[in-house]
Amino acid sequence: MRIIAGQFRGTALASVGKGDAGAHLRPTTDRVRESLFNVLMGGKFGDPITGARVLDLFAGTGALGLEALSRGASHVTFVDDGRKAQSLIRDNIRITKAKSETGLSSRDATRLPPNDGDAYDLIFLDPPYGKALGQSALATAQKGGWISETALIVWEENAPQLPPQGFALLDQRKYGDTHVTFLQPA
Repeated sequence: MRIIAGQFRGTALASVGKGDAGAHLRPTTDRVRESLFNVLMGGKFGDPITGARVLDLFAGTGALGLEALSRGASHVTFVDDGRKAQSLIRDNIRITKAKSETGLSSRDATRLPPNDGDAYDLIFLDPPYGKALGQSALATAQKGGWISETALIVWEENAPQLPPQGFALLDQRKYGDTHVTFLQPA
C-alpha cells in the first residue's frame, strides 16, 4: 500500500499483507483508493477534500484518511477499536510525519460519544463487510454531532447500500467486489 497523490505521494504505508481476518482488516486496495479519489477530485462533489476535517470510521490502516490529508485535508480523526489497526494507524502517521494533523480514537465506531469539537466535512466509512455496522455507526455519528450538515459520506461495503434515515443518496460506484456509496445528510 502506498499514498497515491499529494504531499505524501509514493509513500509506502505499513503493510498488513492480504489483510488480517482476525482483526477484520481488509485494506482498500491502491486501485480502488485511486478510483475513489478520482471521483472525489473529479468535480461532481465540488472539492470535498481541500481544507476538510475528515472522520475515518473503522479506519483500519488509516490509508483513506491519510490519502485525504495528502491531498489537502486539514485534519483527520481515525476511529478504530482494534489493537492491530491502532498500531498500523500509529505507524502510518509516523511514516507520513502527520501527527500534528491527525488524531486517533480507540473506540468502537458504533459507540461514539457526543462530539465536543467541530463537526466533520468528509466521512469515510469502511466497516467489516456484511455486518450492518455502517448503518449503526452513521446513526451514532449523526446523533453525536460528528457529521456537518454539508458533509460528504463515502461508504465502502461489499454490496450497494441504501441511505439510512436522515441521509440522501448522491451516487454509487462498483470496483470489483467493492461497492462505494456516496451520501449526504438529508
